[in-house]
This record gives sequence, structure tokens and C-alpha cells, in this order.
Amino acid sequence: MNMIALAEEIIAGRRITRQDDLNMFLTCDLNELCEGADRIRSYFIGEKVDLCSIINGRSGRCPEDCKYCAQSAHYHTSCEIYDFLPEEKILEACKMNESEGVDRFSIVTAGRALTGEEFQKAIHAFETMHAECKIDLCASMGFLNAEQLHQLHEAGVTSYHHNIETSRRNFPNICTTHTYDQKLETLKLVKEEGMCACSGGIIGMGETWEDRLDMAVSLAELGIDSIPINALMPIPGTPLENLPQLTEDEILRTIAFFRYINPCANIRLAAGRALLTSDGELAFQSGASASITGNMLTTAACATIRSDKQMLQDLGRDVTPDYLK
Repeated sequence: MNMIALAEEIIAGRRITRQDDLNMFLTCDLNELCEGADRIRSYFIGEKVDLCSIINGRSGRCPEDCKYCAQSAHYHTSCEIYDFLPEEKILEACKMNESEGVDRFSIVTAGRALTGEEFQKAIHAFETMHAECKIDLCASMGFLNAEQLHQLHEAGVTSYHHNIETSRRNFPNICTTHTYDQKLETLKLVKEEGMCACSGGIIGMGETWEDRLDMAVSLAELGIDSIPINALMPIPGTPLENLPQLTEDEILRTIAFFRYINPCANIRLAAGRALLTSDGELAFQSGASASITGNMLTTAACATIRSDKQMLQDLGRDVTPDYLK
């Protein structure tokens, strides 16, 4: 099928479902696919690029056995280990990101779920940021229940991140300590709370192209608002450490068909941007409309944010957050 024609059909209202022949995304011309994806992005999202940044609020000792993750207690990696960060450090990072014009700031924590005293510390940190900053707030804290999500929402958090990681078929190959259905239930609670649902996954974990297509359709069925696409960067000490890195063409094809299948979502570049030309310049012309920025808040964070914004401005994109307009 002609991908430009399909893009125009999607702009006119067609939606891709499981009943469609998804194999067309794997056999079509890549340049045509990316051009069509960019048309869809331009129509539904426009020129605004959503930039978010994260801080690792609690690191290491995670009881889950996700095979890609340096923070799992099941593997021997060089992961830094620490309890929930002091609020002052989180607030400092938040204000830095706001001063650099990032759209959204998120606290991410290792572990099955943030609970007890540490969850209350997180609530207080979000309340403080909400009171002192204008930047949008996000959280990624595992399998929270409805009451916890409501508390976060009341504290000023408008978006919750919880990746499904891969397809339903492939999920047991990646993790055995929790289930795919538990992921879906958490995301349904996020949607019910009225928060922006952010969920995507990782490609390059040994899955098939069909698994990637299935993940894209599953996210569409859930009505996910923001979809981070990570390209695996194999970490020594994890079970996936010896997997080959993806090519740029593989990543671009994935981003492009995610746009066709999720036309109204923010398709967000996440881990693995180093595998892309100019940190993703081509990806932003292939359907991507958002990105994680800030280099995990290392000392290079400001420089990374500024270089990202300059690259996007050179592409004619709008990188001014709503709170500065």
C-alpha cells in the first residue's frame, strides 16, 4: 500500500486496528513511511515538541527481574544504590529544568511500588514543586493503587509513566516477577484518575517485528497519551548485555509505524538516542514529537537541554513550554 495515501486516510479519520494487515509497515519503503508519519505528526500534534526530564528519586535494589534493567537486585551491575533523595535536591533539579524551559519534570523510583514513608516524602516533594514552580509534574513509581494516584494528582502531578515494555507474547521473556495484565490495570487506573498516561517500551530486546507492532496497537487500544520509545542500550551484568544494538533504520521504522497506529499521541524519544543521527534529527522528521532530555540530570544536563532545543529549533519546531507563553 502507498504509505502517503494511508497517512492521508489516517488524517481523514481512519484508525489502524489488529484486523488490519500490519505487515505493510514492515515491507514498505522506509522513506515513504517516514514522510507519511511526519505528515500525521504535523496534522495531529503540530510543531510543538514536548520535552520532559527525569530525576532518579530512588535507585537500585529493585526486587523485579526485568532483564534489561541495571537497577534489578537480581543482577550484578555498577548501578548506584540510594534511598529516596532529599527534597532539596529534587527541588533544585526541578527549578533547573524549569529555568531551561523543559515542559515536564518527573521523579522516577526503582522498585515494585513506592510506599510508606518514602511515598509520603514524594507527595511532599511534589506539593513543594507545585507551589514553587510552573513546570508540569510527572511521576513513575511502579504499581500504585487508585488512592496513591489520587494523592499524586492532588499534589500537582498531571502525568503518570508506566511502560508496558513489549508485547503481551514477549513479556514473560523479559520479566517474571509481575505480569503484563498488572501493567494494563495500573494504566487503566491512571486513565480513570484523569491523568495523562505515559507508557511505551523498549525495542531491541530480542523481540520480533510483530511484537513491536503488537505493542503499538496495545497502546492505541489503551488510549495512551505519551509513548516513550527506548532503544535498548545493553548494560553489562544484565541478561541482555550481549544483544546487538539496533540500526538507525530499525529505530526509524518503529517510530514511524507507531505514529501511524497512534496518530494523536506524543511519540517520545527516550533511551538510545545516541544510536540516531544528531541525537534524533531524522526521528523528529519520521513521526516523533517529544523527547526525554537533560541527560538524567548529570552535570551535562543544561548543555544537553540547550543542544536539544537548538536542534529542534533548526527543524522549525516550537520548544517553548506552555507555562512560558
